[in-house]
Amino acid sequence: MKTTQELASYIAAGQAVMGIEFGSTRIKAVLIDDDHNPIASGDHGWENHFENGIWTYPLSEVWEGLQDAYRNLAADVQTRYGVQLTSLAAIGFSAMMHGYLAFDDAGELLVPFRTWRNTITAEASEKLTKLFDYPVPQRWSISHLYQAVLNGEEHVPQVRFFTTLAGYVHWQLTGQKVLGVGDASGMFPIDPATGDYNARMVGQFDDAVAEKGFSWKLRDILPQVLSAGEEAGTLTEAGARLLDPSGTLAAGIPLCPPEGDAGTGMAATNSVAVRTGNVSAGTSVFSMVVLEKPLSRPHPEIDLVTTPDGHEVAMVHCNNCTSDINAWVKLFGEAAALFGAAPSTGELYTKLFEKALEADADAGGLLSFNYVSGEPVTGQNAGRPLFVRAENASFTLANFMRMNLYAALGALKYGMDILFREENVPLDRIYGHGGYFKTPGVGQRMLSAAIHAPVSVMKTAGEGGPWGQALLASYMIHKTEGQSLADFLAADVFHGDTGSTLMAAPEDCAGFDAFMERFRKALPVEDAAIAAI
Repeated sequence: MKTTQELASYIAAGQAVMGIEFGSTRIKAVLIDDDHNPIASGDHGWENHFENGIWTYPLSEVWEGLQDAYRNLAADVQTRYGVQLTSLAAIGFSAMMHGYLAFDDAGELLVPFRTWRNTITAEASEKLTKLFDYPVPQRWSISHLYQAVLNGEEHVPQVRFFTTLAGYVHWQLTGQKVLGVGDASGMFPIDPATGDYNARMVGQFDDAVAEKGFSWKLRDILPQVLSAGEEAGTLTEAGARLLDPSGTLAAGIPLCPPEGDAGTGMAATNSVAVRTGNVSAGTSVFSMVVLEKPLSRPHPEIDLVTTPDGHEVAMVHCNNCTSDINAWVKLFGEAAALFGAAPSTGELYTKLFEKALEADADAGGLLSFNYVSGEPVTGQNAGRPLFVRAENASFTLANFMRMNLYAALGALKYGMDILFREENVPLDRIYGHGGYFKTPGVGQRMLSAAIHAPVSVMKTAGEGGPWGQALLASYMIHKTEGQSLADFLAADVFHGDTGSTLMAAPEDCAGFDAFMERFRKALPVEDAAIAAI
């Protein structure tokens, strides 16, 4: 480990690497040294808006949040090391995957940003899946574009470029309309053989919309695809001022390809190699398993995306995970305050999560649907958070908390069962990361119970996406000739560390299965709630 003075000199010389990720509720910036240790950070909280039936973030909040996160990072550097942040060796930006940001030829946004959380593209998703004979989820960018075509939206003829949130930020800071292959694979299907958009499907899409007479072809309006390790432009003078309005940060810093949060999660957990996987659990939950060979057939519950360096990945993505848990924890905090207690947010989560370990293995017969928004994996186009119990259920705090932790993984279990039970996908190790795993041993045990397999959590799991993106930026400038991303992560970053591994007890696995049987049978109750409320 470097001393504080050594780190101060290192930062002052412009040798540090920065990763910034736009998460669902937080924009976070992380600075790392050449040992890939986080040495400073800054963040900014934000929330999506539900406006006119659309989940969105205003672009003004994108820039306000980015600038605040960077400003807080620079302040952290000043406080810790007594130096100004004036230059960097490399930068990487990442963000929530998917969604729809469409621009005209003047670079103006045509319609409000439609995020991954929207479930308004069912018709497009179904038609494209049939056209391509390939699963195209609702949240993919191409589904949003095609739904706009099907809706006859007047902005579509004016589209000259569409991209993801990470691609948009990168474009504004560098002038380059590019995207990392992992993030691009959530826009449009990627051909693993070429590392580019699937040419057959591009042609099929163009043919499908030909009668509309648009002046554009699909390739004309998609970002260029880049793989991890490739250079993706440099920070322009205008970009430097967008990022740092104080004028302190210099232009000319190289940027790596912008990536999605799935790709940064893979990097942060050393799971980009074949037969490795990870589960990211926060506002949404998704699993990523790097495939040894293609699946036997398309499955609507499973997306096919790629690692940041282009290997095919089976992804089970669910829109809902911890949002309903967060709401209940906040409620318990309000109840505690009535009695004069003032536990910190961290204490609340830790105590309540640990209480779940005392519960009945099946959560006492309690049932919850954590659907704040729609959940395409189980067929819901809207969300109604729902708690229900039979009159003889064991309604205790421990069971209530375990029920919520189980429910957060309910939809994910659907797709994971297909991978492991139907497709017999081999897996050497799977890692958990994200807020769900923050309390040691709790979320890890619940996931293990859900998938009936050991789950590892690394000591760096809490660093998350921004650290993973910083690693991808570091790979671009520090890799040796011919060194793959998997080899770079294994040898230069993790040094053989595989984290702490936990296998749930047989009774926990049986308990989760019993919960899932109730969950599956009660889906019509969730449908009824959506229809009635």
